[in-house]
Amino acid sequence: MKPKNKFQKQVFELSKKLPSISETQVKWAYMNCIAHIGRRTKKGVISCMECGHTWIDTTTGEQCTCPRCGAKLLVTGTRQRVFKQSEYFCIVTACEGFQVLRFFYIQYYAKAGEKAHYFHSEVVQRWIAPNGKYVTLARLRPMGYFADTWSFSSTFEIRSEKPLYNLIPASIYPRQRLIPEIKRSGYKGQCHDITPFDLFYSLLADNKAETLLKAGEINLLRFFAGNFHHINSYWASIKICIRNNYKIKDASIWRDYIDLLRFFGKDLHNAKYVCPDDLTAGHDKYVKKKKERIEQERREQASQKALEDENRFKETKSKYFGIIFSDGLIEVRTLESVDDIMKEGDIMHHCVFASDYHLKSDSLILSACVDGKRMETVELSLSRLKVLQSRGVCNTSTEYHEQIINLVEKNIRLFKRKKRMAA
Repeated sequence: MKPKNKFQKQVFELSKKLPSISETQVKWAYMNCIAHIGRRTKKGVISCMECGHTWIDTTTGEQCTCPRCGAKLLVTGTRQRVFKQSEYFCIVTACEGFQVLRFFYIQYYAKAGEKAHYFHSEVVQRWIAPNGKYVTLARLRPMGYFADTWSFSSTFEIRSEKPLYNLIPASIYPRQRLIPEIKRSGYKGQCHDITPFDLFYSLLADNKAETLLKAGEINLLRFFAGNFHHINSYWASIKICIRNNYKIKDASIWRDYIDLLRFFGKDLHNAKYVCPDDLTAGHDKYVKKKKERIEQERREQASQKALEDENRFKETKSKYFGIIFSDGLIEVRTLESVDDIMKEGDIMHHCVFASDYHLKSDSLILSACVDGKRMETVELSLSRLKVLQSRGVCNTSTEYHEQIINLVEKNIRLFKRKKRMAA
């Protein structure tokens, strides 16, 4: 769309001043973003998928160097002859006071015996002002979030803010130009598994992110990045942790633990409570106590409370009932009643029910099963349509953890459709 206000017009004009990506940057991206393959046959013939050279190598190493082009190759024993990859590459730069994130799409095509073909194109620019105000310029991406398809012939235009522009690059170019506000924030060139935009936006929009980064509380920074307005009710306790050099290893469990302390009226300014020696044990202790409290309340006011929770739950979440999908091994379904969620918490020994996840407006609770046995409980953000966490028994991760998350993300369209139909 065309720029509508002064801020958008300023960014739109400045974007025209950005230089084209240099040949050095392109070569660096190809070298560091793409896995370079050496295809080995059963007879020990290795094909360099970069230059097409073949030679016989009887060793069994997983890496080798092509004798012709010098490329360092990851040796793979396969009959596959064609290899394709696509990744994103990010350049961090600055332009007239703005922090700019430039994202490039890289495509790789290689066939045994032939020289590899590469393609690159800039697809997204995120412009962030020192006060945290931002705007996105991008090409058209017509096929949605889970398909790497871009209209490369389209022009850069102001785009509405959507998750599909919050790209996760395979690599970030090491030479970065930073505005003064970022230089003094404690940023040292690492994103700590946070998307570049979420990190830079958080550092510029809220000084609490700068405090966490400088204090080394990376798990908390990662947990709240992009949604720092949620941190305010925990900030006093976080400062106690920082003063006592207490490192929070699992931000999600610590957040739930603080919520439980608050439920029982504990002093959230007291290091005795907010800095437990054993976070998991403390968390489980208060989960058990809250369950006992709830059971006591249920015995006293069972019918009324259950009715209120059930009605509120169905009013906000019923539009997503009936969603179920599988990859042939794992089956994921939406939990459709308060009783279902309570049983999930009891069987999995975690706080999905005790911490009222079913009543949170932005959370939808799913259950992932294998052969009818519950494996992990998944929390899905309804606003971002993104998996927030997936927890097995006692908040551990099972062997199916990554597969469960990938399965949910591949079926996000089902939730989008339900959300659109209910609108």
